[in-house]
Amino acid sequence: MIHDQEPMAEIILPNVITAMASQLQRVSEMNDDESRPFEKHQRISAFSALTKPTISIKSYMQRIFKYANCSDSCYVVAYIYLDRFIQKQPFLPIDSRNVHRLIITSVLISAKFMDDLCYNNAYYAKIGGITTEEMNLLEVDFLFGVGFQLNVTCSAYNEYCSSLQREMVMRTMYSPLLEPSSLVRNFHRNLLMHLYDEDSQSIHRNSQVTTAV
Repeated sequence: MIHDQEPMAEIILPNVITAMASQLQRVSEMNDDESRPFEKHQRISAFSALTKPTISIKSYMQRIFKYANCSDSCYVVAYIYLDRFIQKQPFLPIDSRNVHRLIITSVLISAKFMDDLCYNNAYYAKIGGITTEEMNLLEVDFLFGVGFQLNVTCSAYNEYCSSLQREMVMRTMYSPLLEPSSLVRNFHRNLLMHLYDEDSQSIHRNSQVTTAV
């Protein structure tokens, strides 16, 4: 896993990614505190690091944003996938030991599902500071963890944009707010062919997600 040994040049993150990092930071810290008395009985998974990574969640997402070159809306959908994962895997809460691997895996799957072009698993493994073999394994585990439910409705997408907007309001009253309308425009322009609207006919992707490259 990557460490914060050499600080990266300051990168201005889109508000959606900043909000996502803030939310995941708070959730992971809360779960750390709640699970500490039960550490000996915690479920170990492929996502769990042996020790807590030293790189912060925000710095990790800055690295992904810098090198992955995926659309902003990919991060919203990755956030939706993470929520689905923890709902279906209640005994594997997001904490400081697994959050980084969950992030890189959810972004990888989101980019594959929605962007026309995306890098392969070996490249994402380098971004995430893990081996290609581990990246392949995490991808498969995540897909089974969400029951291969990768489609997202337009209304669900809008709801999560609003949730991330509220996160920005909670962080500071002085930062510019997340602009849901721009994310929605991006969603419709690039991703509608891969998603479906619950109020209209379902539109599914023609090909399945490639689980290993």
